[in-house]
Amino acid sequence: MISRRLIRIKVFKVLFSRINSGSDSVTGAEKELLLSCSKTQELYYLLLLLPGAIKALAERKIEAGLGKFHPTPEEANPNRKFVENRALALLEDDSRIRDFCSKRGLGWSDHAAVVKKIFNSFVKSEYYKEYMSSPERSLEQDVKLLLSFYEQELEDCDELNGFLEDSNLYWSDDLAFVVNIILKKISLLKDEPVMEHPGVFLKDDDRDYALRLLNVSLIRYSEFTALLSGYVLNWETDRLASTDIALIVMGIAEAVTFHDIPLKVTINEYVELSKFYSTPNSKVFVNGMLDKILLALKEQGKVEKRGRGLVGSAE
Repeated sequence: MISRRLIRIKVFKVLFSRINSGSDSVTGAEKELLLSCSKTQELYYLLLLLPGAIKALAERKIEAGLGKFHPTPEEANPNRKFVENRALALLEDDSRIRDFCSKRGLGWSDHAAVVKKIFNSFVKSEYYKEYMSSPERSLEQDVKLLLSFYEQELEDCDELNGFLEDSNLYWSDDLAFVVNIILKKISLLKDEPVMEHPGVFLKDDDRDYALRLLNVSLIRYSEFTALLSGYVLNWETDRLASTDIALIVMGIAEAVTFHDIPLKVTINEYVELSKFYSTPNSKVFVNGMLDKILLALKEQGKVEKRGRGLVGSAE
């Protein structure tokens, strides 16, 4: 399920942490990277449990209203459309979701404040009110509600983001990516009632890509840093942003190791990462340094690209 970009982010974080802590254990770095990747899958399954937790809270409110001595007309005749949502029921009946979360102790029962915050926002939303007021009862409409829930309630929820940051340090960059995966999976429920769940990696060779990128970046870090210093006029490398150095090292490592990734893709990817993980001016610096260094390495025969459209720095 993890994309190449997210792999690069995770490798960058492990590399940066290891270099700054002075640890050069390749084995330890590999274990940390694979753990980080597995945590993304855990977040995927945890978020699939969330609509069920929202439903449970809605059911408790319905029962509380029915239990009143003088319930309002609305409480006496509650609208049960949401708690009977068939797409949500498919998630709750999915044994793979239940088993995965049970084995890893994942759930929302100990995080009532987060669930309540999301619930309150959810029931106040226009899309929820429209859904509840519509007489239509279809699986397609039920799926649409879940899609709106994941699209609108999670990424901007401060309580959820705070919970994820506090719960697991590897989840800080994963939410938006995981939500997109879930949206794609849920959108298929209207046609396929059994959800297919992804493995940790999107493609079979992505695990090897992740480990090789980390290994080459870590083992040859000093070599690639020295190479960079030859292209930085009037600056010592210790005056450069350490995040920039790590990103450029990774770009060089990717270019010399993976013959099937175009140089343009490599440069663009690390420039994009620099926008989020380094200084405001880093994108220009990272772009310029990688373009110069990789072009020179290609001319020296140290960067080889095979296949149509894979040769050159900007094809």
